[in-house]
Amino acid sequence: MREASSVRFEAEDVRRRQLIEATIESLADVGFAACTLMDIARRAGVSPGLVAHYFGDKEGLLEATLRHLAGRLSRLVARRLAQARTPRERIQAVIDANLAPEEFDRRTASVWLAFWGQVIHSVRFKRVQNVYQRRMLSNLRHGLRRLVSARDAERTAVAIAAVIDGLWLRETLAAEGEPESAEARAIATAFVDAQLAAIRQRVGASAEAEAEGAAEPILRSYVGGRAHPAVERGSFPTFEPATGAVLAEIEIAGEAEVAAAVASAKSGQGIWAAMTASERGKVMARAAHLLRGRGDELARLETRDTGRPIRDTGADVAAAADCLDRFAGLAATLAGEHVDLGSQGFGYARPEPLGVIVAAGRCGDPLWSACSRAAPALAAGNAIVFRPSELASLAALKLAEILSEAGLPDGVFNVVLGPARTGDLLMRQPDIALAAGAAEPSGKPALIVFDDAPLDDAVAAVLQSCILGAGRASGAARVFVQEAIRPAFLDKLAARIRGAVVGDPLDVATEVGALVSDAGLQDVLCRIEEAGEQGARRLVGGHRLAEGGLAKGAFLAPALLDGCADDMAIVRDQVLAPVVAVLAFAAEDEAVARANAGLHGCAACLFTRDLARGHRVVAQLRADTGWINRGPLSPAERSAPGAEDARAALQAHLRRKRVYVHLGAD
Repeated sequence: MREASSVRFEAEDVRRRQLIEATIESLADVGFAACTLMDIARRAGVSPGLVAHYFGDKEGLLEATLRHLAGRLSRLVARRLAQARTPRERIQAVIDANLAPEEFDRRTASVWLAFWGQVIHSVRFKRVQNVYQRRMLSNLRHGLRRLVSARDAERTAVAIAAVIDGLWLRETLAAEGEPESAEARAIATAFVDAQLAAIRQRVGASAEAEAEGAAEPILRSYVGGRAHPAVERGSFPTFEPATGAVLAEIEIAGEAEVAAAVASAKSGQGIWAAMTASERGKVMARAAHLLRGRGDELARLETRDTGRPIRDTGADVAAAADCLDRFAGLAATLAGEHVDLGSQGFGYARPEPLGVIVAAGRCGDPLWSACSRAAPALAAGNAIVFRPSELASLAALKLAEILSEAGLPDGVFNVVLGPARTGDLLMRQPDIALAAGAAEPSGKPALIVFDDAPLDDAVAAVLQSCILGAGRASGAARVFVQEAIRPAFLDKLAARIRGAVVGDPLDVATEVGALVSDAGLQDVLCRIEEAGEQGARRLVGGHRLAEGGLAKGAFLAPALLDGCADDMAIVRDQVLAPVVAVLAFAAEDEAVARANAGLHGCAACLFTRDLARGHRVVAQLRADTGWINRGPLSPAERSAPGAEDARAALQAHLRRKRVYVHLGAD
């Protein structure tokens, strides 16, 4: 039944897209006045009645088409912003996306013109146009505020937006053939450079240096026990998500630095593996002690780097130290096995390290992800080349320094800094024995609330997982709620979300901090808006917070969305943001099937007072970890005994060498 329903909804979505494409074709060919439901139906090969069934009337269809075009442009802007590394590149990303060839061709431009000509006559079109304009100005302002004063940023953003719109209109109306996208982008770029130069000249060199953050430190890869300067010296800034201030310049590791890191790891691994397991355990235990001693410093560093509340990062530091301690103890338990082969001989198996391990970190919990991946590898006698997320690199460098101080031989733990390209270079190195954590699970956790669930416990788990814990990689789950309990669940959850304290992540009272990057915030805002266009209802939040001290940071008002569907991007994709997407279900088998469709090795938890059902459902869920009547582990609980199979993790970083000894004849 559920399968048939899913197919029907998918077919309806395909039909809607088909009708929107036919509308775009009609507007491009005959213009707004001649674009009728009859013409659109003819182009789509359907009856006019079917068009009316889906969209009501012409204005409803045209509004849906305008939202489709605006959403497509917003996603293009978000992709360009995600690639930008400096404030100036962010401004350029907005220009390049709005004047991109795919949005600047004659056909698309004529459709946009048809809509803009009707904006003054249609409240519905005007509403969409206002959202589009506000988003452009917000993106421009956010980049400009890191270069000039807030007042200059406001004025300059309006001027740049006007130039973009003017260039687009001029080229669209005046050009012979296809409009010159490249020429328009060049003119807009020159205008921005001239505006910034004029502002800097007016405010003086000191203001320029302050705005650009020229005095910020340069952070380099950590290779062979020390900072390793890059040959090419390319770099990008890393920002404090809560304030927009530049924390440091990150020097990018290129091919030479990656090769040096692997060579250093190969050399250091021989020294490390030659030490006894007990000696290795003592070094790791000293590192855990140093981590605890610098807990406040490390928590503050990670909060400034990620935007997560300091109450969470402090718990992560403690969990990371406990993780090192646990594997330090396990290192001493490594032992071989003896095999009796009778009077003629015997055999034995001995555990040996794999060699050089490559590991990748996460931006949501950089210190924990570094320690949880390094600890089993180090305990087994391996060396590591670690690449942290380019959005949160500071904690990994501090961990490398602490490990060296604890007595880890040079080269055993190396950190290479840089974007995905650095990771690609690392994966191509020939001396890599294992890539640990190089890719995250492709699925998304599921949380199922049945109609007999302990409601307060379920609400608390969703709040912790999706709102308070949203900055971690284990963040927002897909929340399936049975229809009968859904109204009460939504009421309680909405009240709890409204009460969550959003603010300065360095304040111990803050429960929800900033998103890790402004580009990530823009992406989430686009997904929330897209979900609304696809039928989701926004019950709480879901907008950017820009008042007072939050103005320069990447802050999102915690959001609650109801009426979500499985194929929505906000539901399907990992979103490290305080967003709850609620999906309704009717029956147990439906919940299991839909949860399994997106799990792909992630975790799942369920809430029900019927423990027989709880055990039955958790057995059917294709999850690597399951919880019944409680939520995922908090940071403080991650290192508790039994929290994960530490022995299995240790064995995964070992090979077993089998040796057979023949004693010869008597």
